Amino acid sequence: MKHESQTGKALLTIILSAAMALLYACNSDNSDISKPLAGADLLPQVDEAKRVYVSDTLITNLEATVPPQCYTKTEAVHNPCYVCHQNYDNRSVNYRMNQLDDGGIQGEYMFSDIGVTNHWSNLFQNRQGWVDAISDETILRYINEDNYSELPAKLERNNWAGFVPDLENYHLAADAFDEKGLALDGSGWVAFNYKPLPSTFWPTNGSTDDVVIRLPEHFRTLGGVYNESVYLTNLSLLELNIKSLDSIQVFPVSENTLAQDLDGDQQFSDGITHIRQRSHYVGDASGVALLAQQFPLGTQIMHSVRYVGVSEAGHITVPARMKELRYMEKIRELSNDELSSRYDRERKEKLQEELPGFVDHDDRGFSNGMGWLVQGFIEDYEGELRPQTFEETLFCMGCHSAIGTTIDQTFSFARKITGPSGWGYINLRGMRDAPSVTQIEGEILQYLKMSGGGNEFRQNEEMRAKWFYPDGSVKTSQIKSADVYDLITPSAERALQLNKAYTHIVRHQSYINGRDAVITPPENVLKEIDESVAPLAAENRLLNWDIRLNW
Repeated sequence: MKHESQTGKALLTIILSAAMALLYACNSDNSDISKPLAGADLLPQVDEAKRVYVSDTLITNLEATVPPQCYTKTEAVHNPCYVCHQNYDNRSVNYRMNQLDDGGIQGEYMFSDIGVTNHWSNLFQNRQGWVDAISDETILRYINEDNYSELPAKLERNNWAGFVPDLENYHLAADAFDEKGLALDGSGWVAFNYKPLPSTFWPTNGSTDDVVIRLPEHFRTLGGVYNESVYLTNLSLLELNIKSLDSIQVFPVSENTLAQDLDGDQQFSDGITHIRQRSHYVGDASGVALLAQQFPLGTQIMHSVRYVGVSEAGHITVPARMKELRYMEKIRELSNDELSSRYDRERKEKLQEELPGFVDHDDRGFSNGMGWLVQGFIEDYEGELRPQTFEETLFCMGCHSAIGTTIDQTFSFARKITGPSGWGYINLRGMRDAPSVTQIEGEILQYLKMSGGGNEFRQNEEMRAKWFYPDGSVKTSQIKSADVYDLITPSAERALQLNKAYTHIVRHQSYINGRDAVITPPENVLKEIDESVAPLAAENRLLNWDIRLNW
């Protein structure tokens, strides 16, 4: 939420000017000085004078919450905006906790005076020479290295007071979890299989990712003892709640053991495989009520953003190396009155084009004003993970504070494959292009039609050649017959090129200038916003689209 005074804004503007003058000063990395990883040592070196000044005290972009994609040149026709900015007819999509209804942004820019200027200068870098200087063997070696496992010890040495990642062997991706998605180390983290949000998180645009969730300990126990069935049942109840479903298929569970009628048939049975929506969780969390479309207090979500892996056979995989490790913790549940008040305030501040502001809890991260703490780690110059700076974290807040499309300020869990088949590490192979719960045709098919390209900037030529005809229309029949893996993963060649391009950002530590893996500057990007020109014509806006999917 936004809370600065006018005096505060003026002061921050002064800081902005000072920071811009120091932008290319010598790098002051806030991570450990440690031995470089072997792969990082092979990447091109960058003089300190050419690196971005890494600082927790200077801010160069007061509107870092507005992502680069918001500067897309839509030509009033191409609409990638609907994925984030939505209005809803609640009669057709059932209850939604999110009351922002910001779909009007599809038809009107609401930028502050600072936000009308595109500060994401990394979009305009030509990295072709950098890419050409890195061999395929070098980039493969780099992305397959583990830069996660030493992070916890490094944080503890530095007396870090925030979240310390505790999922062992997370760098192994799928191999860190069993077939139900449960972490093999017993930490309580659970992986789930979900459909990546269009289109920045499609592997074809530069990154793979995964998301894991952990509920508090009493959601995992019965009589103080860990109980897998209790945990999986509570996770399924959460899924019911987030998706506003009446019932859901589950792993077999005994109502007799829990002394609960979970399927609503007025009797206790063993081995039931469907449960219905209910008022409270089960097991030792039976005293905890389900709040509509809210995660329970103490929920933790961890999201690793990684390079695009390439197997020896040329298949796209999730590699060991993480670009970022993002973390959210639910610290407050909100009543309906509190929700209404906070969304009313957000709408008012947006209309007044105020600058964003968040409560900073130091190492614990930023409060998003909606019940969550948000924190992250990112690669340092040597490729090891370090805590994000203030401004780097500010970048994350735009999507996890107040946009109309999220459910409890999150994206991925609502997009999980429904039921038992959705518990397990993310796997795009065989996944169908499920439509939104409010739409009929496949979501990816619809996005390609609406956006006019394979990403917001329409510069993904591989996607254009694969799924579009020369006249710009989409290859509908081919798209309908493909699975999600075929639809949104790149060729091995493109994957390696994008990986190489991103290391330019790592070596320059220039995240505050943008994180998109761009090889050559995209053409369909605005450097300045003309607020008198509507982003999209009325007939090209799409409202009532929902991130939840009809599996």
